[in-house]
Amino acid sequence: MKHCHFKVYKPFGMLSQLTSNEERQLRKKKFLSELYPFNSEIMPIGRLDEKSEGLLLMTTDGKLSDIINRKGVEKEYLAQLDGLITTQAIIELSSGVNIGLFGTTYGTKPCTVEQLMTNPTLPEPSAKLRIGRHRPTSWIRIILTEGKFRQIRKMTAAVGYPTIRLVRVRIGNIYLEHMLPGQVEPITLNTDII
Repeated sequence: MKHCHFKVYKPFGMLSQLTSNEERQLRKKKFLSELYPFNSEIMPIGRLDEKSEGLLLMTTDGKLSDIINRKGVEKEYLAQLDGLITTQAIIELSSGVNIGLFGTTYGTKPCTVEQLMTNPTLPEPSAKLRIGRHRPTSWIRIILTEGKFRQIRKMTAAVGYPTIRLVRVRIGNIYLEHMLPGQVEPITLNTDII
């Protein structure tokens, strides 16, 4: 069987799944199936939470999905933070911080974090994000090799700078590039993503 792969710009406010078995979710939530007529075998590789946006890979190849999720493939994000982040907070994030994870404390692995001195070029944020209403914001680039539940949001909150906007821009060697929210592109994917 020939596998299909896609890269998707998951918009803010959409779940990283095709549908739901819950009647209430079906009425109130948005799903990836609204973006493209994906075949029934397709699955997202990893997830982005509902309030995050950016690059999401889709595949019919479960083995490839497993490789990407378990092999420590780099995932790069741009995060807009509430407040002007300090050098000390960046050092703490880079070294790893303790976050809550399903009722236990988890120490995040060291990662790459840098402050962006100019705002990145991205599509306009969702109007539902209350950006800059109260105090100035700052942007960081963060590269992880793990992906725990709401990890970046929990990490930045742990050092005192809650994440307002979070955009994933890269998984391995696959980049978001100039895609717009809701866009879907067929791509070729193989284990060289690492």
